[in-house]
Amino acid sequence: MSSAATLITVAPTGAETAKADFPALPTTPEELVETAVACEAAGAGLIHIHVRDKEHRPTLDKSLLREAVVAVREATDLVVQLSTGGAVTDPLEDRLTVLEADPDSCSLTCGTTNFGEGVFLNPWGFMVDLYRQAQEHEVVPEFEIFELGHVHALRRLIDECGLPYGGKVHVDFVMGVPGAMPATPQVLMAGLALLPPETTSWSATGIGRSHLSIVAAALAAGGHLRVGMEDNLMFAKGQPVSHNRELVARAAEVASLMQRPPMSTTEARAMLGIKDRRTR
Repeated sequence: MSSAATLITVAPTGAETAKADFPALPTTPEELVETAVACEAAGAGLIHIHVRDKEHRPTLDKSLLREAVVAVREATDLVVQLSTGGAVTDPLEDRLTVLEADPDSCSLTCGTTNFGEGVFLNPWGFMVDLYRQAQEHEVVPEFEIFELGHVHALRRLIDECGLPYGGKVHVDFVMGVPGAMPATPQVLMAGLALLPPETTSWSATGIGRSHLSIVAAALAAGGHLRVGMEDNLMFAKGQPVSHNRELVARAAEVASLMQRPPMSTTEARAMLGIKDRRTR
């Protein structure tokens, strides 16, 4: 599962941070495209997208999702991934419509978890429905692991539904969410030991102050990285992130120092088994 190059995913926006609290957060279509272009140049190969409405509120509006996919696809060569998690308050039925926006990839969270003061619901039937929809739409899921028990749910999903479209199984460990698994190298190693043998690649995400330690641990263990303002708003102590490209560029620098430089978008598409939806 290890690779000589590193896939860097950028998650630029998320659904939790308010624009009023953090004006640098890219929430408009224009800001999203500018961010995508800058982050691709800095070393990102995939972008994980949440969209906002005109009032900068999280939304799963299908037309806005589709517009975001088309705009980023026209402006960059990034693998375009849509979140199917939305905000933790979004109804399950709305989250199942995300794939109608025709992304290259989607997130698929492998179980319910505590999420700060809320609960991120992902019951078994919803996970199966989303997995099968992804197969039908020829969209590649990224299996999100917030708890070690979610790895067992991934095993169940593969047993029940078979392999994803494209035949690859890419897993992302989301670590350090308040209420979920802690972001430590020891927990990451435990998760890796539990992965099903069908897993072909994996990445890790450190929330907040765990960001850099998880970057280092994932690279050392042969994995890939997810960074971005969805997960981390501080570049260093007392220094807020001013643009997502800062986080991507730093991840690219660390990866290069460890002789695992950023993966090209072409390499990313091959590793993940992405269907080519580009028209240019």
